Amino acid sequence: MTNQSTDFNLFGADALKAAFRRHASGVAIITASTKAGDPIGFTATSVTSLGSNPPLVSFNIAQGSSSYEHLVEGSHVAIHTLTTENLALSQKLAGPKEDRFKDVEYNLVSGVPVFPHTSAVILASVRTRLEVAANAVIVVDVISGLENSEAEPLLYYRRGYLTTGERLADNF
Repeated sequence: MTNQSTDFNLFGADALKAAFRRHASGVAIITASTKAGDPIGFTATSVTSLGSNPPLVSFNIAQGSSSYEHLVEGSHVAIHTLTTENLALSQKLAGPKEDRFKDVEYNLVSGVPVFPHTSAVILASVRTRLEVAANAVIVVDVISGLENSEAEPLLYYRRGYLTTGERLADNF
């Protein structure tokens, strides 16, 4: 028997916000450099694997973001997955752009800022930008990567940071 419920009471942006406040996301930092060699970066919860053959990753960004204009085809980016130990770094990269790289340790790898104490880093090059309304989906080709830490992952849920709880089941 099919239930013909019409209890949907949220619409448009309200429906989107309500659903995604209840959807936990991994936290990542994306870094790149300007043509002048200045470091840029931001915190993102929209990073996802697009496929492994070829190895592709996507993330979303507002076109009005100060970093957006620098994410052009062929430019390099570093995608950092974060642990609970990276909470302050995540908050810093989500803050004012002029403060994001102040008093923060990073190395340059292929001209891209890389934070050495994150759980993993992927070095990638921008394949394409898909502009949608005031936002964009950036697709990158994975070039190389490294694993750093097995610490608990940093998650974002209901406008706050947390980490994983009890493991419920393995999926092998």
